[in-house]
Amino acid sequence: MLNETFHIAVPTAFLEDESINIQGTIDHIWDLYKQGVKSVLVCGSTGEQHSLNLKEKIEIINQLVLEKDLMNNMEIIFGVSSIRQKEAEELAKIIRNTNISGILLGYPPYVLPTQAEALIYTKYIMDYSNKPTILYNNPNRTGFDLSLENIVQLSKMELVVGIKEAGKKERVELLKKEIKRNDFHYYAGGESELEEKVLLGFDRLSSIAGNVAPIEISEWFNKLLSGQEITKQERLKIENILIEVYQGTPLVNIKKSINKKGIPMGICRSPIGNM
Repeated sequence: MLNETFHIAVPTAFLEDESINIQGTIDHIWDLYKQGVKSVLVCGSTGEQHSLNLKEKIEIINQLVLEKDLMNNMEIIFGVSSIRQKEAEELAKIIRNTNISGILLGYPPYVLPTQAEALIYTKYIMDYSNKPTILYNNPNRTGFDLSLENIVQLSKMELVVGIKEAGKKERVELLKKEIKRNDFHYYAGGESELEEKVLLGFDRLSSIAGNVAPIEISEWFNKLLSGQEITKQERLKIENILIEVYQGTPLVNIKKSINKKGIPMGICRSPIGNM
């Protein structure tokens, strides 16, 4: 199962011609690991997943598994989603035979499957990966909103360990009434409205700002979870970090910050970064 309450959704490094730079991505993960980060999400929640083709995703996996120390000492989650189910299945089959800790299972953008079709899609990919699975519901990005009924039904499967809910945050309260498992978790996607989300029942964080300030964001989130008082100085520090990341295009800001450290994160794939 997935044990970490906090993971960082890492961006993918690209060269100036927008070709993938896998080593740059791994260098960033190493830097986070050295700062004490215990879990990362790769090829997931920074909006770049659907710009990567299947070949590029497989190349990332192949290079990741060669990093034995990272694989043995970090909880590495891999994003699995595709507009074509067959490609998502192929990726899941490859992940099955690795030490990758779990998957974030997203839904196809634009094509708008029915709820019944999405349920079958989910079960096929999980069967092929045989990994602990976080469901990822992000209707604002994909156009598809996984129903409460489907989430409750899927939660009965042992491999489903939680949901990353980026739709209506209030749904978590409803889900908690229906899902009785203590080991089913609710992941906040990024730091937006995080304090309110914790009060509603979100108990894990898929962090974006942690790419820039992993220690500060982790400590802040853990204090929110435990109900500890956050000092005025701590709150101001967090506010400044969130402004740095979220004012403008977050992915551009994150990569700029990582590049300044000498880690070759490079650019975003256009149109992101056009400014």
